[in-house]
Amino acid sequence: MERANDSTLSGFILLGFSNRPQLETALFTVILIIYFLSLLGNGTIILLSIVDSRLHTPMYFFLSNLSFMDLCLTTCTVPQTLVNFKGKDKTITYGGCVTQLFIALGLGGVECVLLSVMAYDRYAAVCRPLHYMVIMHPRLCLQLVVSAWLTGFSNSVLQTALTMTLPLCGKNQVDHFFCEVPVMLKLACTNTSINEAELFAVSVFFLVVPLSLILVSYGYITRAVLKINSAQGRRKAFGTCGSHLLVVIIFFGTLISMYLQPPSSYSQDVNKSIALFYTLVTPLLNPLIYTLRNKEVKGALRRLFNKSS
Repeated sequence: MERANDSTLSGFILLGFSNRPQLETALFTVILIIYFLSLLGNGTIILLSIVDSRLHTPMYFFLSNLSFMDLCLTTCTVPQTLVNFKGKDKTITYGGCVTQLFIALGLGGVECVLLSVMAYDRYAAVCRPLHYMVIMHPRLCLQLVVSAWLTGFSNSVLQTALTMTLPLCGKNQVDHFFCEVPVMLKLACTNTSINEAELFAVSVFFLVVPLSLILVSYGYITRAVLKINSAQGRRKAFGTCGSHLLVVIIFFGTLISMYLQPPSSYSQDVNKSIALFYTLVTPLLNPLIYTLRNKEVKGALRRLFNKSS
């Protein structure tokens, strides 16, 4: 019993890519640049959504929540990763690991639900344009966002408690660059088959169900777009839908490969690379794909610069 609780006192060692120091040096620079761009892009979306009254619409309400969530997700994992990649001390306290696991897991669940809500919003805008403001009224939008946050973090409370109370028997070397459920389960010195089955069921709910709803929504959107008489209008609509689906496929594809595949399917280095995509690349792509290319956002940026100058 004493050995089972050793890790709560000594904390954990995040191995990251410590067996490849040159790779860590290169990744430090790449991750730092992506983190800065992600902060800039998502911060800009949040600022514009607050200060510009023309962006006070359901779509930008959801997008500002997505940007805030992405800011929190990257800030939860990236600073610790940068410190570990740059320095020799790769430890994280037990409390820090629990906090990181809880926040990252909660935010991941929030994004899964929020992306499906945003797909429904686009379906209502394209397929039911005359009734859009009646369907997506402010109260419903607020309820959908609150439900997404509550659902994501309620699951995180359960998963964190089930994972971090497992006996570790003194094992404290985490073969990853941040604390994540599948990796923490590998440290346990007891049978984790029940935990793995429960994690699989929850992953189906948060990954397969939202992805299915998103694909159905975009199926209806595609059918509506095909009815547009203008070829230029169809190309523009398909370009927008295609870029949105690209972000969705990257985000859900990487998470599904991590949480719904058998643990032995990939090497741990591949799992770490996959994790970099949904913790770094997707938060960078979201503002670029969803908003910064839009005329409304470009106009809001111009108005903001004109006011400040």
